[in-house]
Amino acid sequence: MKKFMKKIGLQFFGAGAVVNGTASYVNAGTGETTSFSSSSGADGFTYNGLTPEMRTYYSDYLIDIASPILIHEQFAQKRPIPKNNGKTINFRRYDPLPKITSALQEGVTPNGQKMNVGDKTATVNQYGGYIEITDVLLLTAVDNNIVEATQLIGNQAGRSCDTIVREVLNAGTNVQYGANAVSARYALTTSHKMSVDCIRRAVRNLKNNLAQKINGTYVAIIHPDVAYDLMSDNDWKYPHQYVDTKNIYSGEIGQIAGVRFVETTEAKVFHADALITGGLTVKTAIDSSTTTVAVNEAISSAQATALAGRKCIIGTNFCTIASASANTAGSATITLSAAITAASKDAVIYPGEAGAQGRDVYSTIVLGANAYGVSEVTGGGLRHIVKQLGSAGTADPLDQRATVGWKRLMAVCRLVETYMVRVETTSTFEAGAN
Repeated sequence: MKKFMKKIGLQFFGAGAVVNGTASYVNAGTGETTSFSSSSGADGFTYNGLTPEMRTYYSDYLIDIASPILIHEQFAQKRPIPKNNGKTINFRRYDPLPKITSALQEGVTPNGQKMNVGDKTATVNQYGGYIEITDVLLLTAVDNNIVEATQLIGNQAGRSCDTIVREVLNAGTNVQYGANAVSARYALTTSHKMSVDCIRRAVRNLKNNLAQKINGTYVAIIHPDVAYDLMSDNDWKYPHQYVDTKNIYSGEIGQIAGVRFVETTEAKVFHADALITGGLTVKTAIDSSTTTVAVNEAISSAQATALAGRKCIIGTNFCTIASASANTAGSATITLSAAITAASKDAVIYPGEAGAQGRDVYSTIVLGANAYGVSEVTGGGLRHIVKQLGSAGTADPLDQRATVGWKRLMAVCRLVETYMVRVETTSTFEAGAN
């Protein structure tokens, strides 16, 4: 921020500096004006009415804002796609070579070995957004609106790209529920909080699958609510206790059981919205096989539509709602895709997308090296795009709108499922939807 304030001071207010006027550049010292002209930057984008220095500055500022939020991306295998080489990329992984336990024969050259290479293909997609700024706002506001807009879109870009990577990681198949006391997400209760045992089990999993460490340790991405439950352990170490403070990962908070932890509120939380406002309860006890469950509450037509396909928990049964009948209180029913045989009268029907009784479930991703990859087309990484008033041509005939935006081409791919473990736990807290 200090660097930012210094640059703004020199660029906009320093004597002799060139500033952006309403129709030209103005020398702050002499008052001399120079007409705006369109210029094409090295990145191929056109910036109407911005000096090359300010283009560079604003782009750097956007990346500085976005970078601290890209927690999920920082441990990826990075593979650029050269420009004009298509939209797909092959990430490669090499299987470990087998052990050699037979002695060499004197004077005999053994057979050579082949490397076993596995490929994973990913396709880049483009993401982006922008803010429109009116001429009235530009003329009347006290704040520097390009800076303010850049801060907003930089934050949006970072959170968006981070979430894209996060969702790919959380679709992985190597899952551990708590300390393996249960075998499904919906069975996680308030007792299944994060513990050192959970982490040790994840580390064991990675070691047994020959996952290499990242700079000497494994790394985990953790939510603050989950970190709260783990950091009370006596073996917890803070970064200054084990690492040169110049080599701390973005978001790093500490280490335990051979794993360094980076914390982010963007870590995945599996949240289950209420089935309907106020919830659903079983009207009549069930003691034989049935797919139809009468409920005490009224269900509207819109609610019936929304219920179709939802997961739910009825007693010890984990179910999928096939359909629901809209009706008044005491007359509505839900139909399950598979029969259940027991449920008590007035039992609460909980949503089933999260933990027991609908409790939030948190994902902690424990990673080894080369578990996943992130790629982007050379020249198509995170870009800052500024269009001045009138840049839209006939679409803005009265020069009423300027825009500030971001754009990025990227691909994300899980490379080796067994090099990452998703540890699902509950927490002392409830995070809500994420």
